[in-house]
Amino acid sequence: MTVRITWTEASARRLERQFLATSAKPGVPAADVVATMLGAHAQVLSAAELSVGVRTEGTTRADVREALWQDRSLVKTHGPRGTVHLLPTAELPLWCAALPAVPTGSVFTPDVRVSEEQAEQIVAAIGDALDGVCLTVDELGEEVVARTGAWAGDLVMPAFQTLWPRWRQVLHRAGWAGALCFGPNRGRKVTYTRPPHFDPLPADDAVRTLVRRYLRAYGPATPAWFAKWLAAPGGWSSALFGRMAQAGEIEEVDFEGTVAWVVAGDTEFPGGGGGTGAGAGGRDRVRGVRGVRGVRLLPYFDSYGIAAQPRELLFPGAAYQRALAGGQAGNFPLLLVDGVVAGVWHQRRRGRRTTVTVEPLRRLTARQLRELGERVERVGEVLEAEAELVVGEVTVGPHA
Repeated sequence: MTVRITWTEASARRLERQFLATSAKPGVPAADVVATMLGAHAQVLSAAELSVGVRTEGTTRADVREALWQDRSLVKTHGPRGTVHLLPTAELPLWCAALPAVPTGSVFTPDVRVSEEQAEQIVAAIGDALDGVCLTVDELGEEVVARTGAWAGDLVMPAFQTLWPRWRQVLHRAGWAGALCFGPNRGRKVTYTRPPHFDPLPADDAVRTLVRRYLRAYGPATPAWFAKWLAAPGGWSSALFGRMAQAGEIEEVDFEGTVAWVVAGDTEFPGGGGGTGAGAGGRDRVRGVRGVRGVRLLPYFDSYGIAAQPRELLFPGAAYQRALAGGQAGNFPLLLVDGVVAGVWHQRRRGRRTTVTVEPLRRLTARQLRELGERVERVGEVLEAEAELVVGEVTVGPHA
């Protein structure tokens, strides 16, 4: 019999597991919080600091930076979709085995792209150059060219109205291989270094583990949703889910009328756990489940807004147009009310003060407004600033 899961049940469990229903207690390591999220998007480091901070009690950006630059329990590197993430250092054997196993193609023309042999040479050169040192991108480029050849430095790669050297097109692969991660900034310049040496897991084991981790955090989910989160081919993802289902590793459920999957046996949802319903041979859950109540603020590209599906239920009504940019999640910080997107927000910092402008898409109750004020205060605490709440229109565009 197929278990039926409602949006309310799935949302409540996801939020609880993401520390968005109940915050992590003081003392929970930042790396543990990041692990539950499957990475914190860190193209803008302050957004990653907020993603971790709003899920905890007491954690500030200083704590996240300590974990990143001092005790090194976190690493800033290329993660899912090739984008910059904070990942737990202890999980690099998983990520650096799973991500290279995802089929990818090149967006570059034949005269620009590198061959597989050249890509492997560049990655090896990057790892050798960064072992035990921090280098700027220009310094790293000089080392790569010296170790590979002048071809690696050809200015052929279109980027931001200029041309980058050929070797930079595989920078993310160096991160996936464990040959590169970010180091502390040198003034205003980004630096790179090499993370601690490790042995990656077997690729197939790592990919299967990543599916189970994703389903635990964001399930029920379809192969298409997993593929979108990982920027993987849909056919590859479907075949992977099929093999795991056949092996009994994952279990099919009915999620609001959609065939979706959870980790095998992981079918206990808030309020569920009993009853056999009539109709379609399915097993009904105990109804009357209360969704997660309350107000939350999520920063740019927060993992919950990116990974949780289906989008039309997470971004209901006007939120689908206002809080997404052409259907793409992450470009606006999100106001969550009772587990769904109900607005956008923006913060502008001036010295020790930051003004947080929140644009609700529906009228907030007095209780919700009070809680919103508390959440804004928490944003200020994480950023080590004094925060002021303004309720009104957010006039900046996406990713501003």
